[in-house]
Amino acid sequence: MSGSGSIARQLARFTAGLSLDAIPTESRHHAKLQLLDAIGIALASSTQAFGRPAADGLQLLSQGDALVIGLPHRLAVRDAILVNGILIHGLDFDDTSIHGRVHPSSFCAPPALTLAAEKGRRGAELLTAYIAGLECAIRIGGASKGGFPRNGFDAGGIVSPFAAALVAGKLLELDEAELTLAQGLALSTAGGTREFIDRMAWTKRMHPGWGGVGGTTAALLAKGGFRGPDHPYEGRFGLYAQYIRDGGDPVDLALATEGLGTRWHLDDVSFKPLPACYFNIAPIDAAAALARQHDLTPDDIAGVTVLVPEAAVNT
Repeated sequence: MSGSGSIARQLARFTAGLSLDAIPTESRHHAKLQLLDAIGIALASSTQAFGRPAADGLQLLSQGDALVIGLPHRLAVRDAILVNGILIHGLDFDDTSIHGRVHPSSFCAPPALTLAAEKGRRGAELLTAYIAGLECAIRIGGASKGGFPRNGFDAGGIVSPFAAALVAGKLLELDEAELTLAQGLALSTAGGTREFIDRMAWTKRMHPGWGGVGGTTAALLAKGGFRGPDHPYEGRFGLYAQYIRDGGDPVDLALATEGLGTRWHLDDVSFKPLPACYFNIAPIDAAAALARQHDLTPDDIAGVTVLVPEAAVNT
């Protein structure tokens, strides 16, 4: 797709015009696996300590029929999106895009599943909206070149409202102009500090779901005619200018739209073999292999040195 206009306009045009037939078969198959993976993780998370309290708390004021994966609660649509996002991201077992530095299904699947059910959309419509969100999320994150965590932000919390706005907007049948405005409105809902790492708080689990709420809200407001900025990414106070200020690798705005519609980054999304940060999986594999190979016990180990990429240090 040879785009023109702002990044938001190009992503909106891509999303509004996307049909399932235009998506390569391999990409569709990969996205289906991602969706199944997300649902499975949410089911597992529903048995953990952080799952039910979120749903219990929201149910105090939330009335609705939207499903929470693995739990008996019925909530209002946006509250169900929040809890489902918490569940999908809750075990740190969800799919990972190294290019985008995000776990895209954690914030694309909740609005896709919940809104499709609410609006009675067909499976093909659900999958198309979900894929549009995945691809755009990876591109938005990729343009940052890892800058969000370096500046103290959780990339999932920053990227999620934009992708969720596109997923929700597609299912709500927003046109190109409305989808552009929805992304502008999503800018004011982006956030997610990394302060959780000091005390291992639960807030990281909340970021994708909260982004899903913000993006869905932005899409609804845009549908109603509420105006947002039309250059939310490259603007003077836009996404990258506001959240990346450390003077590291420069943002590459071209990555957000380069090859859009022909190069599918979602094909490179990885499934985790372990519920752990993606950057920890290779050292875990290496340690297990060494232990097996040399029949090691803890008493045999005097120290451990692990070489990791700079991105892992930033994270």
